[in-house]
Amino acid sequence: METTQSTNAITKLWNQYSKQLSLAALVIIGAVAVWYAYQEFYQLPKEKKAIEAMFRAEEYYRKDSIALALNGDGQSLGFIKFIEKHSGTQAADLACFYTGSCYLKIGDNAKAISYLEKFSSDSKITQARAFKLLGDAYGDSGKNNEALEYYKKAGHLFEQDEVNSPEYLFMAAYFADQVMKNSAEAVALYEEVRTKYPRSQQSFDAEKNLARLGVYSSKD
Repeated sequence: METTQSTNAITKLWNQYSKQLSLAALVIIGAVAVWYAYQEFYQLPKEKKAIEAMFRAEEYYRKDSIALALNGDGQSLGFIKFIEKHSGTQAADLACFYTGSCYLKIGDNAKAISYLEKFSSDSKITQARAFKLLGDAYGDSGKNNEALEYYKKAGHLFEQDEVNSPEYLFMAAYFADQVMKNSAEAVALYEEVRTKYPRSQQSFDAEKNLARLGVYSSKD
């Protein structure tokens, strides 16, 4: 009896709203089709073209030819013009990372910060590296609080990375210790390094710095 009533109710609802439901389904299907066409026939070719156009600037970057990487060679775009021409692509986003890194190398911290803060990536390793570079740029600018926060962000973003994360976290600890003279913050960060990455070189260095600050591990 209950099953029959439920079936009748569903049938009644369908009869009442079938046109609206069908229209809604068509709208959804149409939206998916438009999105797929946009990605397949516009965005992907645009990304491919951008990647190809950035090749030369990346090559100059790897060779440490900073001026050519930033400004181009007269035939190929440098990162600065590339970002303008190919805005809206993932390649242009990556170019912000490269550009910020270039400016950091030549000591223009303001521009380095400007470009690095525009960068974002799903790659945790690359994003952590960008945070580390922002820490360097802010530190060189005398903005110590911001520098420390970015070093900590770099160390915490991808803790499974046992190569880079302990390095970034140790940098945060050492910066708090030697630059900011904040012993409490330094101790907490040194402790974090040796707890999370006990087999790393940074853990050994953290032990030495903790001892200098009067903090010893329980095994001592």
